[in-house]
Amino acid sequence: MTGTESAPVVRVVVADDQELVRGGFTMILDAQPDMEVVAEAGDGLQAVAAVREHAPDVLLLDIRMPRMDGIEAARIVCAESACRVLMLTTFDLDDYVYDALRAGASGFLLKDVRRDDLVNAVRVVAGGESLLAPTVTTRLIHEFTSRPGKPAAQAAGALAVLTARERETLQLIARGLSNAEIAATLVVSEHTVKTHVSNLLTKLGLRDRVQAVIAAYESGLAVPGA
Repeated sequence: MTGTESAPVVRVVVADDQELVRGGFTMILDAQPDMEVVAEAGDGLQAVAAVREHAPDVLLLDIRMPRMDGIEAARIVCAESACRVLMLTTFDLDDYVYDALRAGASGFLLKDVRRDDLVNAVRVVAGGESLLAPTVTTRLIHEFTSRPGKPAAQAAGALAVLTARERETLQLIARGLSNAEIAATLVVSEHTVKTHVSNLLTKLGLRDRVQAVIAAYESGLAVPGA
């Protein structure tokens, strides 16, 4: 091994029904030394087929597409593979944001995203983190309080499998704190926080931090404005 070894290449599938948009994203990502677009798709069915064939690290997926929309495509991809899904849409108030995240998407971006932010978002999601535009986070919290979901008692009961420290960690995740910030708050090491996060995700059957935030609000463990 040498000190100049390159980082692993992030393999990406780009799915959007608008050819110009799809081509633009592909050009930007393919220009990065640590990224490779392995396939493009023009609808949800093609996106699912491309993930099955190429096993990418990240699927850049438009929410609104013909034949199969991005919500259903994300649900299938997240259930069948370890591919991370980064959703795209034209409007930050898209009615499908909540459903996309519930389906297992790890991030959400507007189509007018800047070049550097797009590249950074793919890297963040590929690295196992979650990413939301600030306006989407605000809308998501509103959805927690306005949409019917699991009965509060049922949702809260699901958290009974967590230890006291794991519940504290979940509360802090819901507040948007990073692992380093959680470690400082709980006065523990960042490694310990990572262990708590991993354990609570496993116990609750959650894919990532976005779904952890949803679980925290649905159970009443986290409250908007608190």
